Amino acid sequence: MRNDPNGRAALQMIRETIEDHCPPGVLPSEEAVNCIYGPTLQGEAEAISAAIVATVERLQLRTTMKPPAPNIKS
Repeated sequence: MRNDPNGRAALQMIRETIEDHCPPGVLPSEEAVNCIYGPTLQGEAEAISAAIVATVERLQLRTTMKPPAPNIKS
């Protein structure tokens, strides 16, 4: 996979969306990603994929632990 500017820009847009809308800490900083996965587009994509999975797991855990809604019937 080439490390081209268009691919980097696309992954940056996805990173910003995750940082804005997902729980804090699911996506490591770019510097940490470079150390953990490597400084390539593939490394950034792996980190983003892991962040998406972590977010989904947290959402599923939250919905399974949520108590049932009270009965509204009178």
